[in-house]
Amino acid sequence: MRRSTATIRTVDIIRLIGSGLAAVGFTAWLFAFALPLEGVLGFVVIAYVMFLLLFGLLTAFDENRPTVRDRLANVVMHSLAFLMLLALFSVVIYTTWRGVEPLGFLNFYVQDMSNAGPLDDLDVGGVLHAVVGTLIMISIALILTIPLGILTAVFLTEYPGRFARFVRTVVEAMTALPSIVAGLFVYAVIVQFGLSRSGFAAACAITVMMLPIVIRSADVVLRLVPENLKEAARGLGASTWRTVWTVTLPTSRSGLTTAVILGTARGIGETSPVLLTAGATTFFNFNPFSGPMTSLPLTTFTFVKSPEENFIARGFGTAAVLMVLVVILFLVARAIGGRGAGQLSRRQQRARARASRDDDYRFRARELGMTAAARPVPLPSALPPPPTPSKD
Repeated sequence: MRRSTATIRTVDIIRLIGSGLAAVGFTAWLFAFALPLEGVLGFVVIAYVMFLLLFGLLTAFDENRPTVRDRLANVVMHSLAFLMLLALFSVVIYTTWRGVEPLGFLNFYVQDMSNAGPLDDLDVGGVLHAVVGTLIMISIALILTIPLGILTAVFLTEYPGRFARFVRTVVEAMTALPSIVAGLFVYAVIVQFGLSRSGFAAACAITVMMLPIVIRSADVVLRLVPENLKEAARGLGASTWRTVWTVTLPTSRSGLTTAVILGTARGIGETSPVLLTAGATTFFNFNPFSGPMTSLPLTTFTFVKSPEENFIARGFGTAAVLMVLVVILFLVARAIGGRGAGQLSRRQQRARARASRDDDYRFRARELGMTAAARPVPLPSALPPPPTPSKD
């Protein structure tokens, strides 16, 4: 009888719990009595290895070899996923816990640091100037990155050749470019030509960091579009750019949104390029082309390196605000372009229904008009009757 190796049964849960408890107990005995071992990391590693051995041994009593391998692979994959989630939640929880004190003050969200000194309490000063600077920089960077990145990815996908391979190699090399190098490049090109440090210069440095991420991600997404869709469009007489605009880009809209989100996540957290090209400031600056401008990561770095406890708490609070801002931008991007091909919003569905009703009304009116035109014209009833022949 065929058995499914993917079904989780009660006996599997019992094996997991029993193997885990036995591994922890055996490792504790090794650390306390058998061997001169110490350290939390070593304890966790040895306990996990023992857990895998015991779980595989218990599973082998009742299952065949392929099932044992499948169960062990399942446990390892779930363990890695749990480890990644644990690391993520640890960072989020620790950052929020350290910065929860300044987050409780309203001035932290509506003021800048121009009137706050190192010894002032948390009820003075805020990070609104850093939020404004971050939004301005990332907006300019997205305006520069999205068209350049998507157009380059379309070129790599639709026009393969020697030059396209060279561009792809350069893009792959740029993904490993250190952020400080991008900042130095923009500093040498823009700032050294007589221009002052500004938010626009920082946005250009962020663009250099975001561009290879967007290009590589968009390139992979565009290559996943089925070729038969493109062939069908070209078979109907569409040009290459018409096919790209009406078939390729709408089909891969969700993946392109993910590519933009990945690039934004890379650029919004940069510190060294902003420090080199935009400087740092404690007051508002809404002009990205003149004067220094700061960002949330740079403000976090400035606060945390201070020896004052209030500034350190402000730094962790600023990092928490940055995480919230990233989540908001992620949700907005998903709401705008997260739908797959053919999935319409409610507004688009209503517009499609109205267009269908208009088409139906037009077709019915045309059909009625053609029927009326083909119908024979009746003789008027007022015509005199034909004359009767006489007897003569």
